[in-house]
Amino acid sequence: MANRQFRTVLEGGSYFEGPRWHDGEWWVSDFYRRTVSRVSQEGREKVVLEVEHQPSGLGWLPDGSLIVTSMKDHRLLRVTDGEVSTHARLTEYCGGHLNDLVVSAQGHVFVGDLAFDLMGGGTPAPTSLKRVDPDGTVTVVAEDMRTPNGMAITPDGGTLLVDETLGNRVTAFDLAPDGSVSNRRVWAEFGPEPTGSTIADVIGAIDVAPDGCSLDADGHLWVADGKNPRVVRVAEGGAIVEEIAMPDGLGVFACQLGGDDGRTLLLCAAPDFFEHTRAPVREAVLLAVDVEVPHAGLP
Repeated sequence: MANRQFRTVLEGGSYFEGPRWHDGEWWVSDFYRRTVSRVSQEGREKVVLEVEHQPSGLGWLPDGSLIVTSMKDHRLLRVTDGEVSTHARLTEYCGGHLNDLVVSAQGHVFVGDLAFDLMGGGTPAPTSLKRVDPDGTVTVVAEDMRTPNGMAITPDGGTLLVDETLGNRVTAFDLAPDGSVSNRRVWAEFGPEPTGSTIADVIGAIDVAPDGCSLDADGHLWVADGKNPRVVRVAEGGAIVEEIAMPDGLGVFACQLGGDDGRTLLLCAAPDFFEHTRAPVREAVLLAVDVEVPHAGLP
C-alpha cells in the first residue's frame, strides 16, 4: 500500500463526480449542488453550468462543445459557445439515472445508467451501454451490463474500457472509428459476478466496486473503489498493482489523472454517495496525490 501525501484542492462540495483535466484546469460535476465547475490547480472554483436534473459525466466533442449528463431526466446536454441544448434523450434506454460517459476522438459518446433505483433501494438489475453519435442518434451497443460507470479509451482509440460497478469487473470492447464495438471481454475480474435480490446482498458480495477511472501510460487503470475507501491501480487481468487508502474514512467515487505533466491523480471524495445524506451538507472534497506514471488515452 502506497503512503502518499494528499493535497486538498477544493472543499465544500456535496458529491463530486466526473472529474476531467481540460485546457489546463480541472472540471468536475457536483451532483447535489447541481453544478459543473472549472477548478484551477490552486483550488479556485468557477461554476460554468447549473443542471437542474443533476449533472454527472463530462466530455468534449471534436468541435469543443461540452457534453454533460443530466441524470434524472436522462438527457445529454450540449454546451456550445455558452448556449445549452439537448444533444440526446435516452429515457427509453435507461433503467436508472443516466450517469458517466466518455467521448471518443470521433465524437461518439458512450454512456451508462445506474440500472435501477439505486438511491431508493431498488432491486438490482442489468442495463445497457449506449452510444450517442455526433448527430444525436442513440444506439444500444451492449446489453446485460452491471451498472456501467466510469469509462476510458486507450491512446490508439481501439479499446473501450467500462467499469461495471456492481459486476466486480472491468469490461473491454474493441472500438472502431465508426463507433461500433465488438469482442466484448472481461479486462479485469475482481471476483465472481455478484448475485442477490437486494443492493445490500450485491454490495456484500463485491470485492471491488469500480466507479470512476483513469488510464495511465503503462496501460494500467486507476479505479475508484466505491465499496472500499481506496483507489487502486489495476493491470489487465485484474491484478491490483498499487493501492492508495483514503484519509479520515472518506470514500472515493471517481478519479482522474491530469495536471501539467499528467501525474496528478484527482480524487472525488465524500463519506458516502446517498442523496439524503449528501445533499443537505457540504462535506465532499477534491483531493490530489502525485503518482509516477502519467495519464494516457481518454478522458
